[in-house]
Amino acid sequence: MDGNGRWARARHLPRTEGHRQGVNAVRMVVRTCASRGVKVLTLFAFSSENWRRPRQEVGTLMELFVGSIRRELPELEEKGIRLRFIGDRSAFSSRLQDRMAEAEQRTRDNTLMELVVAVSYGGRWDITHAAAALAEKVRAGVLTPEQITPEILDAHLSTAGLPDPDLFIRTGGEKRVSNFLLWQLAYTELFFTDVLWPDFSEDDLNQAFACFAGRQRRFGYIEEQLAGGSGA
Repeated sequence: MDGNGRWARARHLPRTEGHRQGVNAVRMVVRTCASRGVKVLTLFAFSSENWRRPRQEVGTLMELFVGSIRRELPELEEKGIRLRFIGDRSAFSSRLQDRMAEAEQRTRDNTLMELVVAVSYGGRWDITHAAAALAEKVRAGVLTPEQITPEILDAHLSTAGLPDPDLFIRTGGEKRVSNFLLWQLAYTELFFTDVLWPDFSEDDLNQAFACFAGRQRRFGYIEEQLAGGSGA
């Protein structure tokens, strides 16, 4: 969800106002995806690198995060949306950690859609954390190096139990994944738009869906194999 700062700067507003306006786009995307049958929606809300930003901006982001959980939780409960957070929670205040845990607990039985919010998250952190957990199991004699497979590593990532993403959407004009779900995006379709996140509309989301629908996903196979031929 990129472009909040540039959106604000173009209007001679503080960067923090762009983040506040971006919350409206989040609300639209969650509601639209839930109504369209999307089963898992993952939002990159705050990266592990974002801690390097000015203290005031980080503070505003944390306040927005706490406030958004409080305001949006009743609707998530009502609509049957399960909330899950991934990332390094130890970097957050105990108050915010408690809010996150409470929201997960209150929505844990919801089944309409799973809303995954990546906060203090980085793809390299995720893989490193999983590798460290596997190394500990090898040291304890629970696992041997030969037993480590892609499936085993996947089960130790913060997204364990979730399917790999089908579609990645990045707003704001940048064409990179910026340390997001590096392992999980191996076969994900990528969609980039110049629209800044606060301006991202339902029409823009539908354009991304339409683009995805027109792509052929081969996962290493050739067209003839997918069509049922021999592929020779």
